[in-house]
Amino acid sequence: MKKYQQQKPSLFEDAIAVARLIPFGRVITYGAIAEYIGAKRSARMVGWAMNTCKGDATVPAHRVVNRVGLLTGKMHFDTLETMQALLEKEGIEIQNNQIQNFKKVFWNPSEEL
Repeated sequence: MKKYQQQKPSLFEDAIAVARLIPFGRVITYGAIAEYIGAKRSARMVGWAMNTCKGDATVPAHRVVNRVGLLTGKMHFDTLETMQALLEKEGIEIQNNQIQNFKKVFWNPSEEL
């Protein structure tokens, strides 16, 4: 009889699991997710993981932004305005595709989980 090893979740699965935890009205960066899941230099992979979530309402991928609060993932939503509109519905102020008061709305899972 063969022994089957339990597979470790992939980076994509881990990133998506963290994204599902982002509180309403808060944001996180691709890099912060990567660091939290133990893949510090994999921010770009986290971005690709968020791109796979299109149409999945259980993953608030609109809450994941780049390291300075820019809405760099907006082209992966139905329209270029969708990401900003979703964030603004949550009370996040955005000007010129950048989150205002970024430090205030930034969510660090290490501090809360």
